[in-house]
Amino acid sequence: MIDEKTEGFNQSAFDECRTIIENCRKEAAKRIVGQTETVDGILTALIAGGHILLEGVPGLAKTLTVKTFSDMSGLDFKRIQFTPDLLPADITGTLIYEQASGRFSVRKGPVFTNLLLADEINRAPAKVQSALLEAMAEYQVTIGEQSLPLARPFFVMATQNPIEQEGTYNLPEAELDRFLLKIILTYPSVDEELLIVKEGGKPENIPVKKVFDAQKIEFCRALAEKVHCAEEIMRYIVSIVNVTRPDAVKKPRMHATAERFDILKYISFGASPRASIALCRCAKVRSLFAGRSFVLPEDVKDTAVQVLRHRLLLSYEAAADNVSADELIEKILSLLPVP
Repeated sequence: MIDEKTEGFNQSAFDECRTIIENCRKEAAKRIVGQTETVDGILTALIAGGHILLEGVPGLAKTLTVKTFSDMSGLDFKRIQFTPDLLPADITGTLIYEQASGRFSVRKGPVFTNLLLADEINRAPAKVQSALLEAMAEYQVTIGEQSLPLARPFFVMATQNPIEQEGTYNLPEAELDRFLLKIILTYPSVDEELLIVKEGGKPENIPVKKVFDAQKIEFCRALAEKVHCAEEIMRYIVSIVNVTRPDAVKKPRMHATAERFDILKYISFGASPRASIALCRCAKVRSLFAGRSFVLPEDVKDTAVQVLRHRLLLSYEAAADNVSADELIEKILSLLPVP
């Protein structure tokens, strides 16, 4: 039985948070037609304090979406266009020798900002992508012998094109695991595309209001921490992640069905405990969206695919049978009993 009580519940604070969320949705809708799942995913990550990987074919407004959220906020925004000739120092910064003083000084790179757009992140080799690892995980950058803290809040919103493989590099698993969510943008419907054409294809010229800032993000984040997640729900979250690990079925406490064994043949490596933490945090934020002070299993299911799809390393059998990570996650959710 799920306990629906939350200690210190403040309805007015929850209502204020929902107002901020609704205002963000309304302003984003001025430029972005459809893509409600994308907008809600970005809002979830902003409140949960995580980074986002946006994937979609060219022309689906990935860059526009990130720029719109920048315009809607009072946050500092910088953009890096990832290319094969990019160097790690182009992201983090470097030491500059000053002849007058005879000393080295730090020239900070674009990573020193609140909202960083890593555009087409898979066009840079792993050495460059790894320059973001420390920043995304520890919110600091080491240049020379100095470790410099980043501005807070700090968000990385990266985009990548899944179909054009020439001149691209796969993101290392260690970097993928540091993204809270992976959001896949889909084609608009016929009616949505008709509306886009009627607007003339210049949505960036449409003004949007500043409806949130660092203080409002922190307010919503503190409120999300107060959302109650019962132990039954936490066990449900851990069970979902645990099933993705091939070696988990060898443990006596794991009563795997034949269907689960079929799932595991498609997975080489499963999700880490970081995925369980991310799924719990995102479920709490989704409860906020609904105006609730407690997490339901539906909140977990709503975010499970976006949290887990980039954390599963699929096997050759999955490629041969054309099985996607999304399909495997949906199957796991259908097999596990709901608390």
